[in-house]
Amino acid sequence: MIKASINLQDLRRRIYCEAKANPSKRFWGMFVHVVKLETLREAYRLAEVNGGAPGADGVTFDQVEQSGLDAFLFDIQADLRNRSYRPTRPRRVEIPKGNGKTRTLSIPTIRDRVVQGALTLILEPVFEADFQTGSFGYRPKRTTHQAITRVAEAIVRYQTTVIDIDLKDFFGSVRHHTLLTKIAERVNDNEVMRLIKLILKSVARTGIAQGSPLSPLLSNIYLNEIDKMLEKAKRYTYGKDRYFHLEYARFADDLVVLVDGHPTWTKLPAQVMKRLRQEFDKLGVEMNREKTKVVCLRNGETFKFLGFQFYRMKTRKGKFAPHFSPAAKSRDKLMTKLSQEFKQMKSWPARMVIETINPIIRGWVNYFRIGHSSSCFSYIKDWVERKVRRHLSKACKRKGVGWERWSKELLYEALGLFNDYRVQYAGPTVTPVRQAT
Repeated sequence: MIKASINLQDLRRRIYCEAKANPSKRFWGMFVHVVKLETLREAYRLAEVNGGAPGADGVTFDQVEQSGLDAFLFDIQADLRNRSYRPTRPRRVEIPKGNGKTRTLSIPTIRDRVVQGALTLILEPVFEADFQTGSFGYRPKRTTHQAITRVAEAIVRYQTTVIDIDLKDFFGSVRHHTLLTKIAERVNDNEVMRLIKLILKSVARTGIAQGSPLSPLLSNIYLNEIDKMLEKAKRYTYGKDRYFHLEYARFADDLVVLVDGHPTWTKLPAQVMKRLRQEFDKLGVEMNREKTKVVCLRNGETFKFLGFQFYRMKTRKGKFAPHFSPAAKSRDKLMTKLSQEFKQMKSWPARMVIETINPIIRGWVNYFRIGHSSSCFSYIKDWVERKVRRHLSKACKRKGVGWERWSKELLYEALGLFNDYRVQYAGPTVTPVRQAT
């Protein structure tokens, strides 16, 4: 779970154990823990670690600390206790998604981030006890790499019929009354419920804000019924061979379901799709019919999940195995971002340019280095090197890229250009149960 101070960590552990042992228990007296100074201080620390731009009030972390952190937290505590706290409407920023579309990111004030973070610290252990194993998004000790590995292992087990689900504006479709009802199934505290309602209404009449500390937990609560349905479907496929013939992985609103490609399970994908539509209709969430599709890996088709392109191909030994590498969109997004950086820094010294782009490249490579990314990494490395060489040439008022003028040792050793493009693919940990088809 989120790492906190010892006392708070112990409280969260006790809440989780009690919630796990009593699935129908409704917790009361939680507001007392939310407004504790220890909880608020930890919520502020987590918000500061995450960083981010200021909200609508323009207040930064430096300004908060210059004015006095203790006074800032005491003021929030007092407002919560006397019921005078009112969240500020978050600042909205449009983030390009490609194809001319944008995603709306909501940026709360630091004050509101602290309150939402405190709520998350206390509520998360309760609902974490209810979440399913196939859910990976923004959960303690769960990562995107684990979700990717789960999908790869399912392909090894010949679950090669893939339902690639795309949700239409999920965060904007969440019904507040439905979400509050789900929260109330586990929380019997009027003050906590009132506080959550205030936060939801500060955004819009429907939907939850992307970018706020509380939103990941709320989205997982809202979609937990989908996970439960898929868990039941998975158990239904458990056969005499002691293997499941259906698997799924969800990261926030990104969901894929993998079904065994054997003729025995031919009708299952349509049945699962029907049940998914029914469950999403109950939630008021619409599946994007144009982008939601059924993919057959045995026919050479591919699908995308969490930035990776998944497909199946033969190994040198003649057996079929899952392969996943950075999707073209993920690669192009990196190149676009780096191109913008080079454009903005065209008059900067090369060393400063490299110091700026290195963290961007390192983060991207560290995310994708678990897959079959060698060829993509080689392409990115050559492309970045060419951009740096052109930057050096323009600084010297020369043409070309200077392949002979500047050695690789100068770029990677003297100037320190990022050079760790090693792939660390470990591979799925399961063994096929029958010959691939």
